[in-house]
Amino acid sequence: MRRSILRLTAATTALVLAALLVPLALLARSHAADRATADATARAHSLAAALGQALAGPAGRRAATTLVGSANGPGLPRTSVILADGTVLGPPAPVTDAVRLARYGRAFTYETPEGGRTVLVPVQGAAGGPAVVHVGLTEGQLSAGTLASSLAFAGIGVGLMLLGLLFADRLGSRLVGSTRRLAAVADRLAGGDLTARAEPSGPPELRLVARQLNHLAQRIDGFLTAERENAADLAHRLRTPLAALRLDAEGLRDPAEAERIAADAAALERGVDEVIRTARRPLRGGGGTVVRADLARVARERADFWRPLAEDQGRVLAFAAPGGDRAVVLVRAEPAEVAAAVDALIGNVFDHTPEGAGMRLSVAGGDGGGRLVVEDDGPGFPDGHVPGRGNSSGGSTGLGLDIVRRAARESGGTVEFGAAAGGGVRVAVEFGGGSG
Repeated sequence: MRRSILRLTAATTALVLAALLVPLALLARSHAADRATADATARAHSLAAALGQALAGPAGRRAATTLVGSANGPGLPRTSVILADGTVLGPPAPVTDAVRLARYGRAFTYETPEGGRTVLVPVQGAAGGPAVVHVGLTEGQLSAGTLASSLAFAGIGVGLMLLGLLFADRLGSRLVGSTRRLAAVADRLAGGDLTARAEPSGPPELRLVARQLNHLAQRIDGFLTAERENAADLAHRLRTPLAALRLDAEGLRDPAEAERIAADAAALERGVDEVIRTARRPLRGGGGTVVRADLARVARERADFWRPLAEDQGRVLAFAAPGGDRAVVLVRAEPAEVAAAVDALIGNVFDHTPEGAGMRLSVAGGDGGGRLVVEDDGPGFPDGHVPGRGNSSGGSTGLGLDIVRRAARESGGTVEFGAAAGGGVRVAVEFGGGSG
């Protein structure tokens, strides 16, 4: 933007200066030529008056030669006298029709085809017939003194150009600075810092954009706050049926069954509490503390949690990680988010595959992060279509896979969907690295 303003200013200033200074230069050249012509005409008339008296006497030619010699000198126009018999006193001069016309008593000036100007003035009173004073001006003599004025005009043009570019640069710097500050605020908002606000500055249009950006940030903050509170309120409403479920579990006759159901209810209550805390937690900006989770430990714990249900349905739930139970794979994500992603993947296997279909979880790690792979022995995605958020062909909400995508994306990773070796679904989740 700054360069564009400078280029536009330079082009506009150059056109304006050309339209102004070129006519001035031509006018100065014309004025110099007219001044030189007027000076040569005055010299010719003065010489003609003196020659009229000199040529009237018996020794006129010698006196005329002396006068013509004094009229010629370095830097002076070439001056000659053409007598009536065609004799030329001084520098050579052609006897043209113009000279013959001047002998009739007419003084005039004309431009020669070779360039320059010629001044002809008749000499009255000369013995032997009228003579003519011939003064020739070259192009250089006509334009004498115009070089200095041309350089002055060029200096003025360069000065005005530099002044215009300086003003344009200051204006461009102001516009670019205001635009960059707006872009920085927009980047902070995009990174989750909803407290970022723009300071209106610059031209009225950019100040209007800054005010509208601040208004948009306030609206987004209000919407997200309302959404988080709604999610927290909805999760809080689950506490009552959870309390009733715990009481019902305590009333079961089978102690083992009562303990198992109570443990499940407690785990569900902890999940509800985590939902409330997550909903009311402000969005994390780009400059916060880096959180880490042990992908291997979280995946192992969630596999152990789901394994009793898998055994009840005749499923095999296998888990593998390099190093066995001592494996540590750090990833850049919240442990709760990793657990939610693992639960979503395992829950999808239970929801969308027949009983008896096994599943396999494997974790691999490295300096670049961690990789979680979940495979099942089910029928796979219908027609190879991967459901998106809010869209599921199995009667669910379609939010499970979106939880997985979001967890991977926020850690700097990706999600890949494919087919397992047995024909089922294979989901590979890459999490960003947690080291450093």
